Amino acid sequence: MNKQLWTLRGLNLTYYATNAAVMPFLPLYFVHKGYTSSQIGLLMMFGPFIAIFAQPLWGYLADRYHTTKLIIFSLWVMTICSSIGIFHTDGFGWAFLFMLMLYFFMLSSTPLLDSVTIKGALEAGKSYGSVRLWGSLGFTFIALISGSVLKALGGIEHIPVLYWSIWVLPLVLLILLKDEKGSGPHISFGAFGTILKNKPFVWFLVLIFIMMVPHRMNDGLLVLYLKDLGASDSMAGWAWALAAASEVPTFALLGRYMHRFHELAMLGVVAVLYTIRWILNAWITDPTVLIALQVLHSLTFAVFWIVAVQYAVRLVPEELRSTGLALLSAVFLGLAGITGGFVGGFIKDMWGGHSMYIFGAIMTAIAAVLLFGTHVFGQNRRSRIVSESPVNR
Repeated sequence: MNKQLWTLRGLNLTYYATNAAVMPFLPLYFVHKGYTSSQIGLLMMFGPFIAIFAQPLWGYLADRYHTTKLIIFSLWVMTICSSIGIFHTDGFGWAFLFMLMLYFFMLSSTPLLDSVTIKGALEAGKSYGSVRLWGSLGFTFIALISGSVLKALGGIEHIPVLYWSIWVLPLVLLILLKDEKGSGPHISFGAFGTILKNKPFVWFLVLIFIMMVPHRMNDGLLVLYLKDLGASDSMAGWAWALAAASEVPTFALLGRYMHRFHELAMLGVVAVLYTIRWILNAWITDPTVLIALQVLHSLTFAVFWIVAVQYAVRLVPEELRSTGLALLSAVFLGLAGITGGFVGGFIKDMWGGHSMYIFGAIMTAIAAVLLFGTHVFGQNRRSRIVSESPVNR
């Protein structure tokens, strides 16, 4: 039995379980505190903006000092400490400060966990998706039971009890994880700069930003939209659970067939599917049907994440893998997050959830055009280089 592989599966399962215990319900918790949609959008999405700076920093340190395990452990401990501030202070200012801290530490650990998962999976002869799917399973299970558990505990204000209880599991498993020290040389800060000079990678990040702003908007404000349409707190948990559960078959199977298609073409198809998804969200007003539509998560986000991670890894040098994934995560969670949360919250307050999702459909349609255009341009360029090479003359 591969102990490292099973430890990584357990880490993904329990880490994403902690996310499920808090992320679907934080907007409702802040409603309980009396905040507006715009304020909640800011609280949920300005924190990821900090990840734009935090994630590349921690990724660089992991690549430079080859001590991913210690960094993840430190980030998780600080995540728990930040959550104490969220749940034990009052006032928007304090909530804003501690949400910044929570995201600064929590989101910075995600690409590092992805990096060690990729390495462990490759060494075991498995695909990244086959390990990452355990995260979806953990998220699904906790999202399904959280509503009932919180109800039994006495209401939404008892989130801390559930959240902190689950954190025991990933911290214990992390202690058992073998730290991948690496054998390569320590990288310099100048090496980090080479990624920013990598034009294909930077353009890829721009395309990711355009496509994922509506997704992050939906992450932060879907629960509020469902509540506006009459959904209960438990139904909000079901929406997140169904989305996470739908990821499992995609993570399990997609790796077997990805080699048949170019990543940019696949992302273009994903952008088209996202456009359809947001149009349906804007058009349908039955919360039960909207929750059922969360199954489209399997064809949108799950495909996006596996393909985007693979393409990012392919575009950057192996010794800078953690840094490259951190930049990808910073754009997806950070830059797209603050834009989606703030703009989506503003549109929802001014014109309603319907207009918010129409805005999302327009953005993903633009992303689809740019992704397909970039793919065609790259193919034509490669064909021209091959035809002009001396070998073919």
